[in-house]
Amino acid sequence: MDFMKEYEKWLESPALSAQEKAELEAIRDDEKEIESRFYDQLSFGTAGLRGTMGVGLNRMNIHVIRHATQAFAQVILEEGAEAAKRGVAVCFDCRNNSDLFAREAACVMAGNGIPVRLFEALRPTPELSFAVREYGCIAGINVTASHNPKEYNGYKVYWEDGAQLPPKHADEVAKKMKELDVFNCVKRADYDEAVAQGLITLMGAETDEKFLANVMAQVNDKAVVEQVADTFTMVYTPFHGTGYKLIPEALRRLGMKHVICVPEQMVIDGNFPTVASPNPENPEGFYLAVDLAKANGADFILGSDPDADRVGIMVKTSDGQFRVISGNQTGVLLLDYLIGAKRRTGKMPENPVALKTIVTTEMARKVAEDNGLKCYDTFTGFKFLAEKKDKLEASGEGEVIFSYEESYGYMLGDYVRDKDAVSASVELTEMAAWYASQGMTLYDAIQALYKKYGYFAEKTHNLVMPGLDGLKDMANLMKSLRENPPAEISGVRVAVRKDYADGSVIDCATGEKTTMELSGSNVLRFEMADGTSVIVRPSGTEPKIKVYILTRGADAAACEANLETYGQWVASLKK
Repeated sequence: MDFMKEYEKWLESPALSAQEKAELEAIRDDEKEIESRFYDQLSFGTAGLRGTMGVGLNRMNIHVIRHATQAFAQVILEEGAEAAKRGVAVCFDCRNNSDLFAREAACVMAGNGIPVRLFEALRPTPELSFAVREYGCIAGINVTASHNPKEYNGYKVYWEDGAQLPPKHADEVAKKMKELDVFNCVKRADYDEAVAQGLITLMGAETDEKFLANVMAQVNDKAVVEQVADTFTMVYTPFHGTGYKLIPEALRRLGMKHVICVPEQMVIDGNFPTVASPNPENPEGFYLAVDLAKANGADFILGSDPDADRVGIMVKTSDGQFRVISGNQTGVLLLDYLIGAKRRTGKMPENPVALKTIVTTEMARKVAEDNGLKCYDTFTGFKFLAEKKDKLEASGEGEVIFSYEESYGYMLGDYVRDKDAVSASVELTEMAAWYASQGMTLYDAIQALYKKYGYFAEKTHNLVMPGLDGLKDMANLMKSLRENPPAEISGVRVAVRKDYADGSVIDCATGEKTTMELSGSNVLRFEMADGTSVIVRPSGTEPKIKVYILTRGADAAACEANLETYGQWVASLKK
């Protein structure tokens, strides 16, 4: 693509406002910035679009939103009139411009004759997944960049099962975006006219109640919460995002009497003024919550990300300090608790199953199998977990009681097909209350699980590769690891090499090649002679290569030593 030609096209377009044209005029002498904004379209993948906000073909703005929605509308229309008639649910988060982008998406769908159910105000991502399923929609759109920094926004797309768009349909949308002109091919209805015609209808309190009813149905042991409710105190923060309303309400319905919300972070603000990054994976974001917990004698802190699909926790240790429980550890705690709670209350299905992704701790498999459950792996992303759940349950092979991935995402129940911080917050709190009734914190609990199931440890390294050359650097690194695979890593022999692109499995000692069930994803896995796994994959949403180290050892110190050793090799990958 001729980026200067595209730049001039945008400058001359009557679709741009005076303010947008001024933004482009301001960079006229900055060829590098022009290239960055116009060298290509934002890439549309199975997670939709995600990028920094600004004017340009490679930025998030109303024109790119309209363009993507027109392409998505055409994919829906090709499903037939009856499918299109089922309509689309549209949701948005707290970010700057999210409400505007959502309305524009609704107007383009309406302009194509496709009815829209638009949330009247910001809502959690899982409620969008729920709405698609509850109202029988053909698809869903969610304007959010999840936990990314404030400069970002995103456009997530969902299909009729309530999961994010499968690769086949995502490819079709991407293809149509290449075919359609960003300005001239868009059909857009006037918002007020579309509302008057019934093409756009608003969702609000009624949908909230239906959603919350399903969330509360996941509770296993409300009595244990009531048992400790007078004394058990917790702190919650939504990090300025969409969890601010429904999560405290769900915790109240659970029976919690002492939920202290961080007042500064209950304020909806897309600039996220109190945190460098609104990501519960970053412990530094919890500083206000920790101060509040210490002041009020709480021993449990819970935080959801801006679109309330991820949730992170901190717990008090024996020395009175607060410590992050990782996503891997949280999932293991929840899985072990759910098994016990469901058996204790008679709610365990006949053939229970746990699901995790290939980069999630192997401790989850140990917990599942030691308790008589099957455990299956999927590729990273909840659409794959959702797909596996549907397949297993449709075939009668098992009923999934819990699905999770290491990046703070958890899915329970049958009413969503995406990670859900609302139901996870309820179950995490129920679990913390149960352990409190046993005289234990969740920190005590994870230590007890290590003693029971063995010591495991995990670490994720992010090799950030920004800029125009970032994608090339990422591709070159994956190519190099495929063409010249390491025989050893940090002095330890590679025993087995797995390539999830073609499903190949190589025994490095014999050269024997076999195939595995999973294939079709750009992921490499090196299984080491000491039982450690090193997994390398490009991120689907950010310009970085993610390297996961999954290890186990005789004790915590041995695990940490392994992480340090393999981490040195990871550091060498980035030139």
